[in-house]
Amino acid sequence: MITVLITAPVALPVLCAVLYGLAGWRRPTAWVGAGVAAAVLACGIALATVVSAEGPYVALNGALRVDAVSAFLVIVIGAAGLLATGASPAFLRAEIRAGQADEALAARVAGRHSLLVQAFLAATTLAVLAANLGVLAVGVEVAVIAAAFLIVQGRSRLAREAAWKFLLGCSVGMALAFLGLVLLNGTVGLDWTALATNASTVDRAVLRIAVALLIVGFGAVAGLAPLHGWLPDAHSQAPAPVAALLSGVLLSVAFGAILRVKVIADAALGAGFTRTLLIIMALATLAVSASLSVAQREYKRMLAYAGMAHVALLALGAAAGSRFAVAAVLLLLFGHGLARAVLFLASGRILQLTGSRQAADVRGLATRDPVLAAVVGLGVLALLGFPPFATFAGQLGILRAGFGAGVATAVATGIALVPLLVVNAAVLTGAGRMLVDTAPVVEGPGAATAPERTPLSTAAALGGGLAICAVTGITAAGPLQHLLSLAADILTGTP
Repeated sequence: MITVLITAPVALPVLCAVLYGLAGWRRPTAWVGAGVAAAVLACGIALATVVSAEGPYVALNGALRVDAVSAFLVIVIGAAGLLATGASPAFLRAEIRAGQADEALAARVAGRHSLLVQAFLAATTLAVLAANLGVLAVGVEVAVIAAAFLIVQGRSRLAREAAWKFLLGCSVGMALAFLGLVLLNGTVGLDWTALATNASTVDRAVLRIAVALLIVGFGAVAGLAPLHGWLPDAHSQAPAPVAALLSGVLLSVAFGAILRVKVIADAALGAGFTRTLLIIMALATLAVSASLSVAQREYKRMLAYAGMAHVALLALGAAAGSRFAVAAVLLLLFGHGLARAVLFLASGRILQLTGSRQAADVRGLATRDPVLAAVVGLGVLALLGFPPFATFAGQLGILRAGFGAGVATAVATGIALVPLLVVNAAVLTGAGRMLVDTAPVVEGPGAATAPERTPLSTAAALGGGLAICAVTGITAAGPLQHLLSLAADILTGTP
């Protein structure tokens, strides 16, 4: 049974990708992708149950293994993947209607989209279940390549530029990570167990270089400075389900890799090295996101900069390093992944409704589409960390841990509050105008082809995502708390 649970999250998306490659996207296959994402989520929950009962980890032939961290990340991938694939059929049908002059071409694009989404899910689940750091890096790189093809779906010049920026930025980051892998592979190997056991035998100077390369490299994919430049363009130009996957899945998987590397580095080098590196990257990322979000005119780019700020907050929590801090980081990772996925999916619906990416062209959503307005309003509250959402407990936990983790981390946490408040104020102001301002708007091309009301399947997916985020925040105790505690033990090296 455990063999099935470990292999299914990788195998099922691969089989589904083959199905879409052979049968294409049509009515009988439209919901298969959502069913597979739901199966991945179910496998993640089942694996979490097994790990909670049997811990600390279960391995399969040395190639795949699951512990509390990987089980938690499979749940993150499954939840965000289910939101994206659950909203995709209605989104793709609207896109096909918009391109009805060549409906056959639009249907082929939808089929290619579905195939690449499943390849992306397979690669990311492989990354988090890998028993080897090299396999993890390969999984992330495959996911990056699949995502680049998904971003370019828009076929516009801006979409092509965004795809190239994304591919270049993430590939540079992964090239740095692969250099770090070469250094480690030549000394202690890349197996997680070997790394945890023998990293202290590596020359400290070599290990510092390898760890810095790995953290900066995976940080590029997570959206941390200095290799963050791809993020706003990619999220702005990607189709809504793809932007949801980038923010809810790819960033989470890459940050999970940083946490994995950190626990090995801390055991061999002490906590000071990675703490300093993460604080510098976090504060730089916050400075960039705050300075650029204030004058941002596009609502999807505004969400992208908010995502950068919250990834920086995750980095500060990881820098604090205590079990409490790491548990709060994982909770915030899950909550923000859901909130960002919901908001990017809602932004796709807004784009179809108005035909414009400019926030100034979106007014009176509360009157025009009350369901969509409710989703956006609640999603913004979740993103900014209001109760009862999981983001509230996660952010509060990180701030508490940061202020109590020593002078350097406490000062960095205090400094971080200023740009974080700036970003949150920009998002709240922009969203408020879009929801209630009744100034006249100019609709862009394609707006007339969108349904006047949010499709039921889309509303159910978005509402479900917000409900999960709220329930997680309300019921943070119990089984989830136990899973987070086990994961925090692993990521802090606690016996």
